[in-house]
Amino acid sequence: MNTELTGVIVTFLITVLLAYPLGIYMAKVFAGEKTATDFMKPLERLVFRFAGVDPGKQMNWKEFLKAMLSINMVWLFYAFFLLLFQARLPLNPDGNGNMTPDLSFNTAISFLVNCNLQHYSGESGLTYLTQLFVITFLQFVSAATGIAAAVALFNGLKHKTTDNLGNFWGIFTKSITRILLPLCIVMAILLAFNGTPAGFEGKDTIVTLQGDTVSVSRGPAAGMIAIKHIGTNGGGWFGANSAHPLENPNYFTNMLELIAQVLIPIALLFALGFYINRKKFAWMIFAIMTAGMLFLVIPTIHWEMQGSPAIEKMGIMQATGAMEGKEVRFGPAASGYWSIITTIISTGSVNSMHDSSMPLSGMMQMLGMLINAFYGGCGVGILNYFIYIIIAVFIGGLMVGRTPEFMGHKVEAREVKIAALVTLLSAFLIKGGTALAAYYFVKHGNADWAVQPANWLNNPGNHGFSEMFYEFTSANANNGSGYEGLGDNNIFWNVTTGFVLLFGRFIPIIGPIAIIGLLAKKKYIPETPGTLKVDSLTFGMLTFAIIIIITALSYFPPLVLGPIAEFLGMR
Repeated sequence: MNTELTGVIVTFLITVLLAYPLGIYMAKVFAGEKTATDFMKPLERLVFRFAGVDPGKQMNWKEFLKAMLSINMVWLFYAFFLLLFQARLPLNPDGNGNMTPDLSFNTAISFLVNCNLQHYSGESGLTYLTQLFVITFLQFVSAATGIAAAVALFNGLKHKTTDNLGNFWGIFTKSITRILLPLCIVMAILLAFNGTPAGFEGKDTIVTLQGDTVSVSRGPAAGMIAIKHIGTNGGGWFGANSAHPLENPNYFTNMLELIAQVLIPIALLFALGFYINRKKFAWMIFAIMTAGMLFLVIPTIHWEMQGSPAIEKMGIMQATGAMEGKEVRFGPAASGYWSIITTIISTGSVNSMHDSSMPLSGMMQMLGMLINAFYGGCGVGILNYFIYIIIAVFIGGLMVGRTPEFMGHKVEAREVKIAALVTLLSAFLIKGGTALAAYYFVKHGNADWAVQPANWLNNPGNHGFSEMFYEFTSANANNGSGYEGLGDNNIFWNVTTGFVLLFGRFIPIIGPIAIIGLLAKKKYIPETPGTLKVDSLTFGMLTFAIIIIITALSYFPPLVLGPIAEFLGMR
């Protein structure tokens, strides 16, 4: 077998092997059972005492959401003002300037919502202080917010009838102290020993093999890079993200970062099975998500290893595959695998330039974000998949002529309406945003703006359309990767994607928590021989079919106008 393919397979298998025991551990943590990290209890009690919260107070779904949304609003304002005035603050050895208000707005929202839509270059756009106390801080708390939301879902599924989804503050704090922090410490040490900077010095000067003198940024990068992947955030310390040789020095760190970014999303699936004592249900979800991932990753690796049809028509050999925009130390297979893993979850980090991917590879990346439920980000992947489950239960009930039921609770019009709203809103945000951008580009290209719409695209035509569509898709999925041919650091893109980021984050959290809160309060109905089995392969295939149908119906036209048309033009 090809060595590159072997590396990809081994990476995925190690991920699953590590995720299973981590899932068991996470289930014990959130169930309040004894674990090896109980020594963190004094620190947790100190945090609770300082914050003035009672972690033992149970919350219904409205109280849970109120706590979650209110603290996120505080963090938004905190981050916005630090970024706005970062040049006047300490820990700025390179003398980087303040962010503009629109860029501060976009950046603060982006990292608040567990995204990394970076309309700036990391090493020149931020100071060490804002890298640590804004970006790294938000990477921890945004990941913990997503995990807390998932555990609220677990609590609603665990009990036959309940009004309590757990305490947001308690779950949130444990997510950091018991899960995110220990994993990040281990990963940061491994990165530092493999060449990733971990100090506070400013730029260093080196002389290249060509004789050029180059300034190389450094800083306390290892810790930030650890949480960016463990927490499925993906923000790069350096502008080139994990394609940068200091952020991702070698193939070992490449494997490490690939494992880290999907570890918690998979572990949460296993944790669900153990927590609610429905292991078969969890394995069914894992199987469907894995099938979806393979559906995207296998063709992508194939296309990237085959190379460009346009170059092939010129009679040029491509023995190493499509290497434009890729690092030689990783190759097309590992880069193709990374591009799908990072887009099916909300990481958005890159070890190659997605703008240079083959057109259909780019389509697979977009599909990963459009579906946004194959593993997904920390916690939110399960929430997104839950929406599809509710729709599948409703359709399955109609098909057999029974009132739809899910785990002993009737699924009624209110729950289905919420699920439909969540799915429809995503399509509206993505296609509406793309349509607005395309309108200004075509109709008002010479508008008297600081950056004229005509100058947004380096690649007009089908690929240019893909660049705009990808940007709004990435924002709505809270992913953060982008086609870098798009000139996005201007007021139009900063503001529009900022609002898409907010809605794309919190509506898919509010919706599932509201649904599980409403379902959990209902009278429990014991299962009968006629009850739809939600842990069966048949139901799993129904859910998968619904995911594909909804995505195809919603997004086929823009995919035809973008990557599919570009591919056909290369033949």
